[in-house]
Amino acid sequence: MSGAALTDRRLRPGVAVTPLRAGLHLRGRRGTLTLEGSGALPALWRLLAEPLREGRVAELLDSMAAGPTLRASVHTLLGQLDAHGLLLAEPAPAPPGGPVADWTGASAGRPGAAAAALARARAEVVSAAPDGPLAGAAGRALVAGGLPVDHTADPELPAGRVLLRLHGAGPERCVAVGHLGGTGYATAPGSPAQVGADAAALEARLGRTDPPRGPAPSGAAPAAFLPLLAGAAAHRLLCAAAGQPDPSREGEGEGEDEDEGERPPDAPPSDPSAVPAPVLPAVLLADARPLWADYRTWPGPVRIDADRRVRLAPAGTLGEALRRMAALTDERCGALPEPLPADLRQLPVPLAGCAPPGADAGSAGAGLLGGAARLDLARLDLFCRAAELHLGEGLFTVGATPGHARGRALRAAARRRPAPAPAPGQPHAVAADRWADHPQLRHWWATLTGRLGVAARLEVVRLAPGAEAYRAAVRPCAPGGRSAPPPPPLGDAVEATPGDAAAFAALGAVVRICAAAEGRPGARVFVPDGALAPLAAAGVRTADWEDAGGTGRWLADLAGREEAHQEALRRITGTAADPEAPAAPPSRPELAALLAAFGFTVLPAPQEDR
Repeated sequence: MSGAALTDRRLRPGVAVTPLRAGLHLRGRRGTLTLEGSGALPALWRLLAEPLREGRVAELLDSMAAGPTLRASVHTLLGQLDAHGLLLAEPAPAPPGGPVADWTGASAGRPGAAAAALARARAEVVSAAPDGPLAGAAGRALVAGGLPVDHTADPELPAGRVLLRLHGAGPERCVAVGHLGGTGYATAPGSPAQVGADAAALEARLGRTDPPRGPAPSGAAPAAFLPLLAGAAAHRLLCAAAGQPDPSREGEGEGEDEDEGERPPDAPPSDPSAVPAPVLPAVLLADARPLWADYRTWPGPVRIDADRRVRLAPAGTLGEALRRMAALTDERCGALPEPLPADLRQLPVPLAGCAPPGADAGSAGAGLLGGAARLDLARLDLFCRAAELHLGEGLFTVGATPGHARGRALRAAARRRPAPAPAPGQPHAVAADRWADHPQLRHWWATLTGRLGVAARLEVVRLAPGAEAYRAAVRPCAPGGRSAPPPPPLGDAVEATPGDAAAFAALGAVVRICAAAEGRPGARVFVPDGALAPLAAAGVRTADWEDAGGTGRWLADLAGREEAHQEALRRITGTAADPEAPAAPPSRPELAALLAAFGFTVLPAPQEDR
C-alpha cells in the first residue's frame, strides 16, 4: 500500500522508538525496523510521533501545508512502518482503553474484532483445589486479560494440574497447566478430551506415572514458578479467545498480510482458498531452578483434534529434517532417544550413539552405534534405524523423505539377494580399474588399511547383466587365503557406480572397526549408504573446484544418480517399496503416526522379505 494511503493509520500501542544519530530504531510485538541515512529522521519523528499515535498525520500535513518533499518523506516512513506491522488501520479505542485494549492493539491484526471476541468470552478455572496457588495465579492472569473467571472444584483432577476452559467464544477451548515439583507444562489449546490426553501424556513423560488425586501438596514449587506457568497458560487461552496465533508461533510470518491468520474463532477466513502451511502444536515446558521456559513442538501420542492430526510435508533440506528429528528426540518430551556423539570418538570417522528399544539401567554397556562421512548424516541415519527397531525389527523402513525411505529399502532388498560370484572372467565381476581411482574410496581404504591397520580385500560385482547397479564388499583377509570360506564382510554396499559402491563399503568397514574399538559389548552397529544424498544435497551449492574427494560434491553426484539407481534396483529385486502395501501392525502404532506427522516416511517391508 502506498504511503499516501496510510496517513490516517496510527502507530500500534507499545511500539518503542530509539533515535539514532542519523536514523531511528522502532520495536513492536509484530516487528522491528531500523531506518538510517539521514540526520533529519529523528527530527521528523519528533514532529510525527504524537499525531501518528492518534492517527492524525493527514490532519497534521494539511495544517502545515506541507510541501512535496516533506510529504514524500512522511509517506516513505509510513510505508516502512506498515510493511513491518507497526501501523493499525483502526481508530484508537474509546476511553478508558486499558491493558486489554493495549494488548489487542499491539498484537492483533484486527484489534476491534479481537476485543469484541474477548468481550463475549468467559473463563473457568477447574482444579482439585480452587484455592491452590496455581489455580489462583491462573485466575488472576485471566482476569487481567479481561475475562470474567469462575473457579470450579474437580476432585478427580490430578494434584498439580489445572484446567482453563473458555466459554462463549465459539467451540469450547481448554488449556491444561500443571507442575511436578520443579517441572511444569502448559498444553496447546484444544478440546477438553484432547487437552486431558495431552496433560496425562506429559505428566507420564515428565516423571509421574500414577499421579495422586486431590489437592497438591503445599510448597511443591517455588514462588516465582507458578505465576510463570499460570501466565503462560492464560496467555494461550486469551489468544485462542481473541482469534490470535498461539504464543508458540510468536515471530512467525512477520511482515506478512496481517489480515490473514488472525480472526475471531467463529469468523470465516477472508479468502477460503488461502490455506496456511500446517503447523504442529507445541507444549510449553518450564523448570523452576533455574527459572526457564520454552516451547517444544509436541503433537502428543493421542491426537483427537484436527490440529493435532496435521501431517507436515516431507523435509526439503537436511537441516529441516534434523530440526524435526530434534523435536522427536527432545530429552524432555521426545518419543525416541536422540542420537548423539557423546563421548564417542569422531576421528577417523564421526560416530553417533543412542539407546536401543527397551533400554534400562542394566543395558548401559550396549546400545546402537552408527557412523557416516559427516556427523549430521550419521545422526539422522541412526535415528531412522532406531525408529525401525522401535516399530518392529524387519517390518518397516523409515526415511526422512519418501525417496530416502525407498532408497534404503531397495538397497536392503538388493543386499539380501545372493551376490554374484566375483571370480575373474565372470561377466558380473568389475575390473579394479573402474573403481580403484574413486577419491572417496582411496581415502577410506587408506584409513582402513593404513591408519587402522586392517588387512582386507575389496570385491565389486555388477548386480545384473546390463544394470547400472553394483555391490561391493570389504572382507578381512583370512589366514587360510582365498581357498578358505569367505568371512563375513566388514562393509557391504549397493550403489549406482562401482566407485560409489566400493567407497561406501570401505566407509562402512571403517565405521565397524571404529565402533568395535569403543568397547561397548553387545552394541549394534549401522553403516551408511547413499540414500540420504538427495536430501543432504538439496539447497547446497558446491564450489566449481570441488571434486568427488569433497563430501559435498560426492553427495551432489550421488543425488544426481539416485533416481535412476532406484529404478534399476526395482527391476533387479522386484521390490516396489510401496507405502500402501499391507504390513504387520507396528509394535508402537502411535510412534508410526507421530513419525508421519513430522513428515517422515514409514515403508512396510515387502511381503517376501519378512
